[in-house]
Amino acid sequence: MNQQVDNGRLHALDNLRAVMMWLGIVLHVALNHLTQDSPMPWRDPASSPVANLLMIFIHSFRMPVFFILAGFLAAMMVEKYGYQTMLRKRARRIALPFALFWPFLFAGMVFLILVFGHLMANGTLGIDLKYAPKPPAGGTKGPPTMHMWFIYYLMWFCMLAAAFGAVGRFIPVGVRAAVAKTIRTLAAKGWGALVLAIPLAIVGAQYKAGMLSPNGSFIPNFNETVHSGLFFLAGWMIYGVRDTLLPMYKADWIKYLVAGTVPFLICCKLFALYAASPATTADLFPWIAFFYAVTSWLWSFGLIGLFLRFLPHQNRVLRYISDSSYWVFLVHMLGTMGFGVLLFNAPLGALTKMGLNIALTTMACLLSYHFLVRRTWIGTLLNGKKHLRPAPVPDAATA
Repeated sequence: MNQQVDNGRLHALDNLRAVMMWLGIVLHVALNHLTQDSPMPWRDPASSPVANLLMIFIHSFRMPVFFILAGFLAAMMVEKYGYQTMLRKRARRIALPFALFWPFLFAGMVFLILVFGHLMANGTLGIDLKYAPKPPAGGTKGPPTMHMWFIYYLMWFCMLAAAFGAVGRFIPVGVRAAVAKTIRTLAAKGWGALVLAIPLAIVGAQYKAGMLSPNGSFIPNFNETVHSGLFFLAGWMIYGVRDTLLPMYKADWIKYLVAGTVPFLICCKLFALYAASPATTADLFPWIAFFYAVTSWLWSFGLIGLFLRFLPHQNRVLRYISDSSYWVFLVHMLGTMGFGVLLFNAPLGALTKMGLNIALTTMACLLSYHFLVRRTWIGTLLNGKKHLRPAPVPDAATA
């Protein structure tokens, strides 16, 4: 493959991960301005259908791409270091940051939720526990994992992968080979997205509007495990035939993105029907979940190919954005909520508020990374000891 690789890493995938991290800011700002019911207990008085579209659009591929990349990189680490070292490295890079940052992020978000509740009720800044949101029926019991549910599940998946590696030798070779071949075939064929979408549709149909929403519980949820775990497994299997699949994704990226647009437009139509008559359209949930899952698979493969095709290298800017992405992921919710509070009473339209919030949150995350994280033990914890090395410059032949 004509892709720049440094120490076994594909820079295109690092660049893709960084962009997906930043889209989290856009997604969570959009949640402040939905015209429909929001999964979050806070919202701005200014709303826009653009926020609805952004939420549906970004949500369709962002987390699937994350888990595919996570499975791919976990398989890479196992091949290079073995299962035990993979687990030790994942624990240091995922479990330890989760344990260290969760208490502070939880406290900060609780404070901002209370401030938002007072604003929504009275239009003024303040804190009053009577405005604290009540947990939704069937929701998480106890403190939630919040937006950090992604790395929480990722650690579980890595442990499950290691456990399977330990007992896998007792499973007949033919069975293991058949399962691997099936997953890889589905990931290689265009029609495979239709088959891979079926289990996701089954679990997604159990949620409002057919869209799976993490409940944030520390107890792993079966539906969420199946949904995210299948993307993780696909990434793991793709790594095994990366020399075949990655060039194919790179060559056919536009086909995957265009093909994924068709089920996405169907989903938008079905969402509109549900929004117009939510009481009589519950039978649409399985169809919404199915077409949404097809979109997720096709766009995920297409985005991998797009970045392999156009962003296979890292320069100083891309390297910096990639290094900062983990920190941005951890703290961006404090920014989107905090600036949402500051903009709450501003006499501005929803789109203007969204643009300001995205820009201010991005700036705050990058500045805090540069001055408080990058050259400290936190930067080493999140990105390893090599994150301060200058980005490699591709030679003319590779470029």
